[in-house]
Amino acid sequence: MIRSRVGIREAKMNFSRLVKEVQEGKEIVITDRGREVAVLRGIPRERLSLEARISQMVTNGWLEPEKKNVRSLPPPLPAEADIAQRFLEEDRR
Repeated sequence: MIRSRVGIREAKMNFSRLVKEVQEGKEIVITDRGREVAVLRGIPRERLSLEARISQMVTNGWLEPEKKNVRSLPPPLPAEADIAQRFLEEDRR
C-alpha cells in the first residue's frame, strides 16, 4: 500500500483528489505541524450480507442498535386517488 503524508491545510484544499487516491488504494497520513494526527484509508470492499454490514456498523459505533420496545407505526393507507373522498362520504353517513 502506497502511503503519503499531507498537511492538514493541503488536505482541506484537495480533499476530493485525496479521496480519489484512497479509492485507488493509496493510504494518506494527515499531519498537523508535522505531527501525524489521522490516516485516510479506503474501506475494504468485503462481500458481507446487509445484516453483517449493519452489525459491523453497530459494533464500530456508527449506528445505534435497534430498540426492541419501539411501537411500530400502522401500515400506510392504500394509495388510491379517491380515498379522501371515500372517507368523507363514509363520515357523512
